[in-house]
Order: sequence, then C-alpha cells, then structure tokens
Amino acid sequence: MIVTIDAVDPCLCVYPLDEWEIIETKLRALPSLREENRRLQRLLIGNAVDLELDGSGRFLVPPRLREYARLDKRAMLVGQLNKFQLWDEDAWDAVSAADLAAIQQPGAMPDELRDLIL
Repeated sequence: MIVTIDAVDPCLCVYPLDEWEIIETKLRALPSLREENRRLQRLLIGNAVDLELDGSGRFLVPPRLREYARLDKRAMLVGQLNKFQLWDEDAWDAVSAADLAAIQQPGAMPDELRDLIL
C-alpha cells in the first residue's frame, strides 16, 4: 500500500499499489512547466510512503504523515472507491456532519446525484 497526504482534506490517502500506479502515471503525464502541476506532484509523490501490513494486518504511519492528518489516538479508515482516507476521528466526525448538513439543504444536490442515493 501507498500512503500520502490528501491535498484537499486534512487526512491521508491510502492506495492499493495498483491504484497508486495509476495516480503516479497521471501525475507524471502532467506538463511540468506549470507550477500548480509541480506543486501537486511534490505534495503527493514527495509525501508518498510504501507501507506493509504486519502479521496482524496493521501498518505504521510515519510521524510526518501522522502530524499532517493530526492523528492522535483514534482514527477512522474510510473507504473512497479506489482508495481509503485515514482521518483523525474527531475531524472525520466534523466533516461528515458538515457534509450531511450540506447535502440536506434544499436544492443542494443535482438530480443525477439523487439517483445514486440508495
């Protein structure tokens, strides 16, 4: 697995190796003369760490990445289709509550997204 920072949210992204290789290929294909591309490459690739599970299915997150995501004692591993996000539990609770409140506002969700709700 590969873990790196999430460039948008205060959490970590945990990718299976095959999914990370897709991301890496896309990042490599970006024009390197654009500063925003170089910035994203530095952040995602520069912070990427290869992790292995121990015999109990655990992995050790390096201190630098734990600090970025403010991981303390309790964490949430949240599935996100092709990856997982690793959040501090309190931060996840706050973001989750805010997201739920936002989509419950009248007119906040387009019809094509309403069709996805099961």
